[in-house]
Amino acid sequence: MHILIAPNAFKNSVDAVTAANAIEQGLLHSKFNLTSECFPIGDGGDGTADLIIKHFNGTIVKAEVPDALGRKIKTTFGLINGGTDAVIEMANASGLRHLQVQELNPMLASSSGTGELIKAALNKGVSKIIIAMGGSATVDGGTGILSELGVQFLDADRCNLENLPENLIKLDSIDLSLLDNRILDCELIILCDVDNLLLGINGAAAIFGPQKGANPEMIKKLEDSLVKYNDVVFKQTGINMSLIKFGGTAGGAAAGLSALAKAKLVNGIDHFLHLTNFDEALNRSDVVITGEGSIDNQTLQGKGPFGVARRAKQKGIPVIGLAGRVPLLPNPDLEKYFDVLLSIEHEPLNLHDALELTTFNLKRVAMQIAKLIFVGRNNL
Repeated sequence: MHILIAPNAFKNSVDAVTAANAIEQGLLHSKFNLTSECFPIGDGGDGTADLIIKHFNGTIVKAEVPDALGRKIKTTFGLINGGTDAVIEMANASGLRHLQVQELNPMLASSSGTGELIKAALNKGVSKIIIAMGGSATVDGGTGILSELGVQFLDADRCNLENLPENLIKLDSIDLSLLDNRILDCELIILCDVDNLLLGINGAAAIFGPQKGANPEMIKKLEDSLVKYNDVVFKQTGINMSLIKFGGTAGGAAAGLSALAKAKLVNGIDHFLHLTNFDEALNRSDVVITGEGSIDNQTLQGKGPFGVARRAKQKGIPVIGLAGRVPLLPNPDLEKYFDVLLSIEHEPLNLHDALELTTFNLKRVAMQIAKLIFVGRNNL
């Protein structure tokens, strides 16, 4: 019995590597005759770039860039494939993780630090840049990134707008004449962990604004600013950013980079699994265990465990999904991909305590899974 362990990160609790190791420890603690392989996954969310860099035994490059509020921080990006490809984690520069809860304010938060990481990668002579965009603190449509790459966002007096996205509503035109042409000559791939569009009730401001500190008034202002942004881009380029699939990723940064820097937006988990040759690991496995903090209908919109489960089911391999929260009632849509869904919780707990116990609970449930598998096999 060979078990492939391929969890995503458990948000606000443990990263994917820690989750995979905990599950493996639980399986091995059962003392049954089995082998296992840890294959932690990322779907474009926070931590994905680190997994890619580790998978390729890449080189870590140190950098100093501004965080979302403009304070200098020390961070990193990676080089893989002999230095030809760069892998950047947007959250390493412009992420929520660098801000205190009381500091969250997407009216002031800029993605410029990520732009500086992109410039640093271009200075290394790369021909491809892969950006994982999850975990950002921004809803600026990528204007911070693009400004660092030479794009000028101008008001009606042809003055360069400052303090974006707060002043984005004043946008009148965009000057691309100083855009760093190296970005256009480079293959720019954006790993998206959500499929939301830029605008509307399911758009960047409405859905992700509250997670980044926006109150209802801010959400309205951000939406209006992104509408204005889209209107100006459409007028100058003919590109309607509001129709771009995945465009709402990272507060609309995906849409901005797609329209103005020719970035390719891709489903994060599918690209990750392809890039890391996940199918090779699947081919030598009898059972797959995946998971993340919550598995529900939103999981089927392109989240990591769904990408894993879909590939496994195509090969007829059983899939066990673990999460802190799973549906209470049978869910036919999920059951098409997950043979078993298990909550790792074993008693009523407040959220803080549940998050603290994630590693312990993953070990405990994995040990029970191993016992159930061998009870079932011995009684067939």
